[in-house]
Amino acid sequence: MSDERAIPPIDFTTFVLSLSTACMAQLGEVEGPDGGETDLPMAQQSIEILEMLEEKTSGNLTGEEERILEQVLTDLKQVYADKGGA
Repeated sequence: MSDERAIPPIDFTTFVLSLSTACMAQLGEVEGPDGGETDLPMAQQSIEILEMLEEKTSGNLTGEEERILEQVLTDLKQVYADKGGA
């Protein structure tokens, strides 16, 4: 039985973008499983997870992976601040 919605293989970039999408849902920027609810504490935790990944993978990423992680964090932190997060 073949699934027509093939899931792309997971790599570091896909993983980071997945976490970013989840965080955007927590920020109410995209509709998530719970609708468009904003959950700033969960968004903060997601940002902290991405910051931890950035710290723990420092020096071990390709230039592209590093750039994507940095850009995702910058974007998420800005949206979080705009929503009233600390």
